[in-house]
Amino acid sequence: MKNSVTKSDSLPPLIADMLQDERSPVDNLFADTWKTLGFNVLIKRCGFSKRSGTDIVTIVYLLLVWKWIHVRSIAKFSEQSIQLFADVHKDGLYDTLKREDINWREFNLQVAKKVYDRHNLESTQIRTFVLDDSVKARRGKKMEAVSSHFDHTNNTQVMGQQVLTLGLASEDTFLPLDSQIFISDKKVQPQRKAFQDGRSVAAKRYAKASEQTKVEMAEGMLRRATRSGIRAHYLVADAWFGNKSMIRQSLSLEMNAILRMKKNKLKYRVKLKGRWYQMDAKTLYQHVARKNWLKVRNLPWKVVELEVQIDLSTQKGKLAKADYHCVKLLFVRGAHIESDTDSSEKSWALFLSTDTALSSSKILETYALRWGIEVYFKEAKQHLGFLQEQTISFTSHTASIHLCAIRYLILMSGKLDGLDATVDSVRNSIQEQLNALCFAAQLWKYFRAIVRGTLRSMAQHLGCTVKEIMTAIDSAVQEFLIRSLQLDALTLEIEHE
Repeated sequence: MKNSVTKSDSLPPLIADMLQDERSPVDNLFADTWKTLGFNVLIKRCGFSKRSGTDIVTIVYLLLVWKWIHVRSIAKFSEQSIQLFADVHKDGLYDTLKREDINWREFNLQVAKKVYDRHNLESTQIRTFVLDDSVKARRGKKMEAVSSHFDHTNNTQVMGQQVLTLGLASEDTFLPLDSQIFISDKKVQPQRKAFQDGRSVAAKRYAKASEQTKVEMAEGMLRRATRSGIRAHYLVADAWFGNKSMIRQSLSLEMNAILRMKKNKLKYRVKLKGRWYQMDAKTLYQHVARKNWLKVRNLPWKVVELEVQIDLSTQKGKLAKADYHCVKLLFVRGAHIESDTDSSEKSWALFLSTDTALSSSKILETYALRWGIEVYFKEAKQHLGFLQEQTISFTSHTASIHLCAIRYLILMSGKLDGLDATVDSVRNSIQEQLNALCFAAQLWKYFRAIVRGTLRSMAQHLGCTVKEIMTAIDSAVQEFLIRSLQLDALTLEIEHE
């Protein structure tokens, strides 16, 4: 089933426009960013080494530019890189991809921390950790770490690799911090041969990929990111991570969680008319939310706020003691639904915030920042070589997802350098006013990207009226809001099922 409402083009790009901008050649940007972030030092700090032949710094450099080696828009860059490729046989690059001892994950995180520090992201008004996964369809019976996964994009089961990613999102930035391949227990294609060293980095990664749940993987990613010194105010994730484990993890790291919740049997403790009741999401909807919708100012949604308690105790059995924590539930549905008879269990979504003081608009505004990770997956697959190397080993696949993230970080850092140089004074003045702005106003920079794209397409048609142009713009903005908040019909139907 095709989901035309939530097509990914409704989300504005983060770095893709840089690859097509003739005023900012990507070759210059890449070379400058390599120096400013101190890649030579980072590579050595992460323990990368090579005993003979071409030095490891050159090898890593070539692996990162490999994706762009034949791109005509970076001809000068390509000429220099091709010469290096002539000196370094391609087998040398593949050998490095297959090395079990290289810690690509640590390198990815160190580069992200460099970008985080260089651009002072610690001072941004809103910073969120974002968790999500993406499925890359892979063919070939000899390809390792391939298994069967449900692809929400196409609403089908596919054979491929599912990659869980943790990123840091702010108002205009997304940094991929960590990634891990998840191997399901369905139709698994096993390793072709054992690891040379069962204690190596690659061997440990494979064990986690096949033995851990995605929630356990996510918990490890969050701990590593915070230990590195990257901080966030919130943890944002979709309904797959809407569970007690993620709530406990966010509280232990002193972050507020804003999670999409499933309409399952999870019980919430609610006080109604002086008495406490245990109810699941659907029961709460029927008894509380169904007839109490309120319009959110400047947003096309209606909401019902409800403060409840949730038991986060891990103990089981008759002697288990409850560990109740107060959370806010936010029921959301489209403003166009006028009466209760027009709604159904498929027409509303449920969000949870561990900060009960957050307003409805703040919860939705913060959750909407997760659009950055969707754009990352799209741009990574289209422009950055996401799992596109012609290799079959799990070790090389792990290297691929981190090399892709590092390419993205280089481009994002270069883009932020450009923004800092041109609009720094304006941005500083705007930052002081952010708290007073509504959700739509805070996201206006993103809407402008949508508007520009809409106007470019409309300019191809003669005789357009102002009304036609504004209708197209309004439609694009609505698509953005629906996509960023996952309130489209397909997502709601999948959750209901």
